[in-house]
Formats: sequence, C-alpha cells, structure tokens
Amino acid sequence: MSDRIFDTGTDDIHAEVSQGVMTITLNRPERRNAMSSAMLKGLVASLADAETAGDVGAVLLTGAGGAFCAGGDVKGMAEAGGEGGDSPVQYDARVHLQRRDQRDTAGKLYELPKPTIAALPGPAAGAGLSIALSCDLRYASPNAIMTTAFARVGFSGDYGGTYFMSRLIGSAKARELYFLSEKVDMQEAERLGLVNGVFPEESLHDEVTSIAQRLAQGPTVAYRYMKENLNRAVNGEMGECLDMEAAHHIHCGKTEDHKEAVKAFVDKREPTFSGR
Repeated sequence: MSDRIFDTGTDDIHAEVSQGVMTITLNRPERRNAMSSAMLKGLVASLADAETAGDVGAVLLTGAGGAFCAGGDVKGMAEAGGEGGDSPVQYDARVHLQRRDQRDTAGKLYELPKPTIAALPGPAAGAGLSIALSCDLRYASPNAIMTTAFARVGFSGDYGGTYFMSRLIGSAKARELYFLSEKVDMQEAERLGLVNGVFPEESLHDEVTSIAQRLAQGPTVAYRYMKENLNRAVNGEMGECLDMEAAHHIHCGKTEDHKEAVKAFVDKREPTFSGR
C-alpha cells in the first residue's frame, strides 16, 4: 500500500511513495512507453518532488506493460511529418527546450542526491536507454533488450546516452553500439556492465523494490555525498576528488547515522538510520 500518490498531472506516468521509495512508472504501454510531452512533464515534476521530499530515500524508475521505454515516439514523429513537424517554435527555442528537458530528467536522475534505480521489464531504446543509463543502478528481466536505435532513425542521440554509456563501458564499445545500433541482450548487457543484474520476469519488480527499500533505509546523508564523490570520480581531476572525499568523510563522521552505525557495530546488530 502506498504512503502517498504523487499527482503527475497525466496518465502517461504514475508516481507513488512507499517505504521510502518513490516508484515512477512510465505508462504508455500501447506505444511501449515511448515518450510524450505529458510524460516528460510528469517525470520532471516527479523527480523535482523526490529531490527534496523527506519521505523519499530512493527512486525506482520502471515501465508498464512489459517494456521500459522505446524512446522518442517515432510513430508520432511520422504522423507529424518528422521531429518537430510543423512546430511554430523556432529552432533556437526548440534547442533550449530540449536542453532543459534533458537536464531535468536524465541529468536530474544522475545528480539526484539519492540513489536512483531503473528496472527494465523489457526493451529500452533510444532516449529510453539513455534515461536508464543515467540511473545509478539498472536491473532487468531476461526479456529486456537495449539498443541505441538512433542511427536507424537518422538521429545522433539525446538524453545523455553518449555520456553515460561511454563512462560505463568505454568509448570504443559505446561508439560501436551507437554506430551500428545492434540489439544487446541482457546476458551481454550484464557482461558489459550496462546492467547490474538480471532477475526472472515474474520477480523483477519485487527484487528491485527490495533493493530500493534497502537503500531508502540506509544512511541517506552518506549516500548523498557518496554519489557526489562517485560522479566526480568519473568527471573530475584526481586531486579535486581526493579533497572532496576528505570533506565529505569528515562531514559524515559528525552525523547521527555514523554514531548509530558505530554503536550498532559494537552491539553486533543492524543500525537504524535516521537520515541525520
């Protein structure tokens, strides 16, 4: 049972909070959860809420109807006569809006000061794959496949996929997957490090929810700084990372969570974290 339902403003995406986890479900199963403007707005709003909500310790992102997200709505693009169609919005404004949407979704999932997890019940393609890769952890069912897909529709790629994939698996393999747009099954995805684990289809949701709840009940202050340290480790200069680690480590040492964990270690029990 949910602790609260977040009003996303659309049926294209659902968000609810339970036991410290905000579960966000992409909900256009008839289009394999391809993105719509309403879905994007709902995702932006959900992540903005999760970022500061005291009852959210972790975010779980998944898709309805056996798919994760097919990316851009190519059928919708075709019906409109191509990306943007006859949109009256001028080119520069469209670039600005796209940049904003990307930062508020994939960028937010990457930088959110709380663990983010993607659960892939099925295909993740194009921008859908990019958003999955922006999360801290990814778990999938054996039915899932990953594909960049962009080359097949004449796009270069968006929502940070080139950035996230290059850092996960290296530039050479990322180039191959982008240029050739081959489908990657979950055995290969796990070998490459694109997913952290594969669970049976029928237990995927419960398994990933359990991981998310474990993270939500953990030392949230430490996780906040741990995530910043890890992000800086792949993006920043070594000395800067060392200095930031030192500052964050000393800060965490002053938290109630740290004191509780030390006491629990001595008492040979599991700690109870309060997020302070």
